[in-house]
Amino acid sequence: MNRSRAGLRLLSALLLTLAARTAHGSNPEQPETAQPAGAGTTFLDHSGTGPFWFGAEWNTILQLKPSFDARYSGMNSLRPESEDAMSGLFTLFFAYAPSRTTELILDAEMAYGGGLSAALGLAGFSNLDVVRNPTLSSEPYVARIQIHQIIPLSSDWEPNDDRGPITTLPRLPRHRLQVRFGKLSTVDLFDINPVGSDSHLQFMNWAVDNNGAYDYAADTRGYTYGLVVEYQGPRVEVRFGEMLMPKVANGIDLDFDLSRSHAENFELELKYSRQPHWAGTLRPLIYLNTATMGSYREAIDAFRSGQDPRPEITAHRKRGRTKLGFGLNLFQELGPLFRGFMRIGWNDGDNESFAYTEIDDTFEIGADMRGTLWQRPNDKIGLALVTNGISDLHREYLRLGGAGFLLGDGSLRYGRETIVEHYYNLQIWRGAFAAYDIQGIANPGYNQDRGPVWVFSLRGHIEL
Repeated sequence: MNRSRAGLRLLSALLLTLAARTAHGSNPEQPETAQPAGAGTTFLDHSGTGPFWFGAEWNTILQLKPSFDARYSGMNSLRPESEDAMSGLFTLFFAYAPSRTTELILDAEMAYGGGLSAALGLAGFSNLDVVRNPTLSSEPYVARIQIHQIIPLSSDWEPNDDRGPITTLPRLPRHRLQVRFGKLSTVDLFDINPVGSDSHLQFMNWAVDNNGAYDYAADTRGYTYGLVVEYQGPRVEVRFGEMLMPKVANGIDLDFDLSRSHAENFELELKYSRQPHWAGTLRPLIYLNTATMGSYREAIDAFRSGQDPRPEITAHRKRGRTKLGFGLNLFQELGPLFRGFMRIGWNDGDNESFAYTEIDDTFEIGADMRGTLWQRPNDKIGLALVTNGISDLHREYLRLGGAGFLLGDGSLRYGRETIVEHYYNLQIWRGAFAAYDIQGIANPGYNQDRGPVWVFSLRGHIEL
């Protein structure tokens, strides 16, 4: 509690400083309108073309939740009393490019703090920085270690507009194959959306920054080992990834036996419009996970027959079970200031939620706007709506008193979990940002007997 209050004072001071700057412009000698959008958003200059890349990020989020009405609570419920929580994530990015077509990437990370109610009770949890297992240590760990190889398919080379820690090469062939191998995050490469994918500068909710029904391969911290092969061109991109799955649901240990568990991911990217200020991209996605998963049907039947005292999906795991899912991801610029996005997702929901969160179908829509109208082009304001659901078997399992790795109120009067999120992200100076975020959540954990819930957040972000 003392740490959270100290963090609140720190972030409040940060916001007050920003407010003072906003009144006079962040640089009185050079108005913000003189800068192109996105310029000067890091403390270090990353425009060089040398072989080495170094960067760092620090992100901290303080969340406050007032009390809410709940007829009952269970082992995995969001606590109905008021509470606060603070999380932090520090990342170091290293890359070395021995040639213009090869780079080696190594990122180290440290996560500390925690989430509201130990990150339980919400399918669309309110803070993407929080790991799903609060017992993990706060010791540093290797987040990414990979080889990234470019195979040119054309002689035309262009500046890399997306240059950053994931792709540091300054120029890329117009048509190319890309191969990545090593430790990575699946959602570094799949289901990307420029409006809703960055919890450090945009939305914070799990089900807004990612497709909630995309049970993508990952350990508890969100990383896995895999091989990704991509074709990238000016209008079409195609990528396929083969990833390792965790040994158990929400587990930290990955299963290296590909005969027992694995994940296939395929995404097509269609850039249907490239007009200035009206660019648009559609990304269909399909995935298939194979792992030692529990069956909702078997857990329900064992409870009803008296074999189990309560439904317990972990007691009914079997090797070789699968989960099939798909997603649709749309991005559309709406002139020079506005950008819209939409996601649709579904998975079969027959076997247990395994690697991301307990969502079997989802729909989200949202938009952001640059602060150019008030002469702050690097500020952003965003609004999103997402509604999440689960399969008939999944909801019956929870209704009878079963628990997953995130949800379990002891009973369930089903309703779709619906979330509205709004944020304002303010640039203080160069790579220093502060934001406020408001989330309203109806039917937390799909339960009409609990909520609604409001979550208020303050975020500080520093980027070197």
